Amino acid sequence: MAQKSLISLELVTNMIHQTTNEKIEALHLEKQNSEYEGMTFKIGQFSYRSRLAKKTPNKKGYFVVFWEKDQHHHNTPFKFDDSPDKLIISIKDGLHSGQFIFPKAILVAKGILSYERQLGKMAMRIYPNWVSNLNPTARRTQLWQLDYFINYDKKISPDMVRALYF
Repeated sequence: MAQKSLISLELVTNMIHQTTNEKIEALHLEKQNSEYEGMTFKIGQFSYRSRLAKKTPNKKGYFVVFWEKDQHHHNTPFKFDDSPDKLIISIKDGLHSGQFIFPKAILVAKGILSYERQLGKMAMRIYPNWVSNLNPTARRTQLWQLDYFINYDKKISPDMVRALYF
């Protein structure tokens, strides 16, 4: 059976080739999150976790999961101490595509990674800049998320890509 192409890996690879000579290394596909193209990898000295977000029919934005199994085989949020340096969430929706590249410090600050007494989350909704008419809570979320977003529909600044990826 032929392996299907991973959209998120293609987006990462294209972006990296435009900005650096570094190569993707130590690629590991995460079976537990395969529906979202879950994977980890390294580029140079940095480590990454990657996901492909999905459009849902009833809510604006895109949905993505990120969890692991604990020793009792229960789903648990990722822990800050065990997480890679960055979480990349890719989106491909018709003519629109882009990536959020979140450093783990912002993920813990926003309560997404578990840390000390903070439980963390196993999923989240993301809102690229082409999503509009959001409710106030979603709009606040979009505002902080956009600091970490690269819209591939527009001219891409290599400096911005380097700043977010590295």
